[in-house]
Amino acid sequence: EREYGFKCGSVRQNRHETARAAVMSVRREMTRSGLFLFLLCALPGALAATEKSVGSKEEYYSATVNATVLDSRGNPKRLISKDDGRYGQNSPKVEAKGIVLTPVAINGVVDMQGCCPYTRFVIPPKTTHWVALVQRGKCTFKEKILKAAAFNASAVLIYNNSSKEDTVTMAHEGTGDTVAVMITEAFGKEILIPLERNETVLVSVMVGQRGPAKNINRGSLVFVSISFIVLMIISSAWLIFYFIQKIRDTSTRDRSQRRLGDAAKKAISKLTTRTVKRGDKETGPDFNHCAVCIEGYQLNDVVCILPCKHVFHKMCVDPWLNEHCTCPMCKLNILKALGILPNLPCVDNVAFDMDRVSRSQSSSQRGALVDLSESVSLEPLRLSGSTQLPSDSDLTSRTDINIAVTKEWFIVASFGVLSALTLCYMIIRATNHTSPYTE
Repeated sequence: EREYGFKCGSVRQNRHETARAAVMSVRREMTRSGLFLFLLCALPGALAATEKSVGSKEEYYSATVNATVLDSRGNPKRLISKDDGRYGQNSPKVEAKGIVLTPVAINGVVDMQGCCPYTRFVIPPKTTHWVALVQRGKCTFKEKILKAAAFNASAVLIYNNSSKEDTVTMAHEGTGDTVAVMITEAFGKEILIPLERNETVLVSVMVGQRGPAKNINRGSLVFVSISFIVLMIISSAWLIFYFIQKIRDTSTRDRSQRRLGDAAKKAISKLTTRTVKRGDKETGPDFNHCAVCIEGYQLNDVVCILPCKHVFHKMCVDPWLNEHCTCPMCKLNILKALGILPNLPCVDNVAFDMDRVSRSQSSSQRGALVDLSESVSLEPLRLSGSTQLPSDSDLTSRTDINIAVTKEWFIVASFGVLSALTLCYMIIRATNHTSPYTE
């Protein structure tokens, strides 16, 4: 029982050492991935700082546009519609009012985009304020506005060229104090209908509310896509390298285990075995248990004697030695004791050499044991009513098992979650950030 207690204490100590080694392994893995995780976490902060620097450009001003058809006397005839437009980035945010004019036909062709070098507007006599109506496309917003400003237009309405797109913030630096407003394609065509019937349309533009940009910036999306692809490539390469290393380590461990198994079989063949006969000590009342199966020795049982002089049933100890190559009682490394692969550690990594066993026998804790060098030890494990052997679950620390199972998945899960959060953040910031359109 004292020997078994010594064994249990050794196993507990080994389990704790294994758990500590597993914790250190996790720390090493987390240190390797520290730079990657730091970059992944720091990226949103860097993007946020960039967004703050351009925050003033993310705002726009809406414009309320009213269109009214006038009769021949200049009195309101009917209200066409009222719609919300958007002031250009470089446009004065002021009210404007005037009759609507479109580019006149040149050689029978009407350039509604106002991009032709010969584009002109015919202004009725006694007209002081008028508003140009042109379509988006073919040239920049700046060119359209400058063409209308050359004819002293009070404002320029640019209607979209696609019904699927909303109004955008136009960039037209260098257009002076000419008011520029973008409206939808539907509203622009609605104003064109009475103009094509030679009716007069009066438009008034009023300043609306200031609001954040909602348009998707294509450049930002490209940046987001490229950044995420680069991030994924770097991260995937790191994960591939990590798992390749794990596979190599596993292969090396498997080769070592196969080598250890072959060496264990060779060592088992060199062990002393004999058959229990009548009158042997094994059949006596004091030697009635095998430490592996806790069964007594019977006549004709084949027993195996290990180098440490512990005796077991051969059929009991052979499977154990094939797997652990150590004595079940004292953890002696039989490969080292027999001179077979003395530098190869056993699977359970709890090898006790002969000198350590001798020192343990001479200690006060082992003073009552029989001298192993003088006789074959067949000391049984006695069970009393008040003493119970610890169960295997009591000897096995669950910490090392949990860490071994979760340390790889912790890294993979951290990578996946942080990558997903970073991608979502970048997409949200890209969709909320607008860059002024030039055409």
